[in-house]
This record gives sequence, C-alpha cells and structure tokens, in this order.
Amino acid sequence: MRPDRLYNALVEFVSTNMGVDYTEQPAFDIKETYVETNPQTPIFFVLFPGVDPTPECEMIGRLNGKTMQDGNFIIISMGQGQEKIALDALTLAGKAGNWVMFQNVHLMQTWMKQFERQLEIVLDDDVHPEFRCFVSSEPPALPHMEIIPESIL
Repeated sequence: MRPDRLYNALVEFVSTNMGVDYTEQPAFDIKETYVETNPQTPIFFVLFPGVDPTPECEMIGRLNGKTMQDGNFIIISMGQGQEKIALDALTLAGKAGNWVMFQNVHLMQTWMKQFERQLEIVLDDDVHPEFRCFVSSEPPALPHMEIIPESIL
C-alpha cells in the first residue's frame, strides 16, 4: 500500500459505498444555524485564517430586523478598554431584544469569566425573546490551553 494514495482511495471507497454525505462537508449556512438558536444559547464561532463570520451575522441580522444602523445589532471588537462597554451592551441587549457580537474574545482571556457571569445574569433576568449573542475566538495555541469557559462553549 502506498501511503500517499491511501487517503484518496479511502475517500473514493466511502463515497461509492456509503455516499458523498460521508466524505464531503456541506458549506456553513447561517440561515440553517439561526433556526436552531434561542436567547439562552450564544452562537460561538471558531476563527481560522481568512474566515470572518461577521458579514453572515450582519446578513441574518438584516433578515430579522437587526442592523448596526438601527442600533439594535452591536458589534464589539474586543481589546483593551472594551470590557465595561461589552458588559453594558450585553445587559442592554438582553433587556431590549438586541443582538450583540463580541469579536476576538481570545484577546480577553481574563475578562471571559466576567462575561460568563454577566451572561448568566442577563439570561436569568427574563431575557427578551429576540436577544441573540454571537462570540468569535481563535482556537487556543496548544490543546491544554483554555480560553473560553466551558459553560459558554
């Protein structure tokens, strides 16, 4: 057996015998994902080079009447000085039924515990049914590293 040919042979074998559903992953569709969402569950995006979920989130927001222009979809790129602004935006969004997106939370590892607690408070305080929370982060550099609290994941 030639190792350089094994992968392609296995893909062909599985496709032929079981179907392409087992060898080809469908493209991400935000519309299908949105149908499964609710106010109690943040939508978490793992970032990879060249991938930005923001345009798709903005698109599904427009379809649901949530836009940055109207002030009911707030996008915050996390970094120094954004902690309080982000927590306030989260609280307001939960009450008003707005959407919030926190980008690059991997830059704010110590803040994530505060975010986790504030999200719990927002969800306990009779959250608005239109509220949605989106979070994006790069994966940890090493497998043993933790960036995101398990309850958020």
